[in-house]
Amino acid sequence: MIAVPVTLALGALSGCGSGGSAGGEREVTVFAAASLTETFTELGRMFEAEHAGTRVRFNFGSSATLAQQIVQGAPADVFAAANPATMKTVTDASLAEQPTTFARNRLQIAVPADNPAQVDELKDLADPNVKVALCAEQVPCGVATVKVLDAAGLKVTPVTLEQDVKATLTKVELGEVDAALVYRTDVIASGGKAKGISFPEAGQAVNDYPIAVLSKASAGDLAERFVDLVLSRRGKDVLAKAGFEVT
Repeated sequence: MIAVPVTLALGALSGCGSGGSAGGEREVTVFAAASLTETFTELGRMFEAEHAGTRVRFNFGSSATLAQQIVQGAPADVFAAANPATMKTVTDASLAEQPTTFARNRLQIAVPADNPAQVDELKDLADPNVKVALCAEQVPCGVATVKVLDAAGLKVTPVTLEQDVKATLTKVELGEVDAALVYRTDVIASGGKAKGISFPEAGQAVNDYPIAVLSKASAGDLAERFVDLVLSRRGKDVLAKAGFEVT
């Protein structure tokens, strides 16, 4: 068993596991990609409002890291990943039910609001005078980055490689880099701290987001209801408002 650095978007850790707590409150634990932080936090509040006595707790982070935590025994009820490959790590270990794709996301170039390096298009990131942050190659946003750079025939040398998309965007928001490749949803969530620049090669690496109930879920019924909410029209409306592509 490994220690799980659970990021609690809703509520505090308490009780004896995700199925319940000392005060009689039931809990459902959701492991979700960092890029889902804002949307799933909102959906969690909706879920709690509609299920009296229920607490949703989240662990947001790199999908690759979350998948490894689940495989190594971390207790969780639902897993939502930023690409199918990280979900496959869990399904190959027979630890999840059949996943369902619930959203899609694509990359944008994120620059500070004043765009000091005057970045306008993807090829500008190859300029050695432009400081660039990228996601590490083993995480979903990094996998997508490799695809788009290969599609464009560009070699970009980043000044930093980050372990999830939120950390990558933070480098832009703090002005530590001139540009980064992150999901368009994260640019929207920055609330104006970063500006997004679309580019055609992003269409070569659109990420499918799968979600699944975990086979060892201790709150299986709540897990299924949470997944149902994500897949519902209301769930899709929340995701679409945040910039995700939904069907």
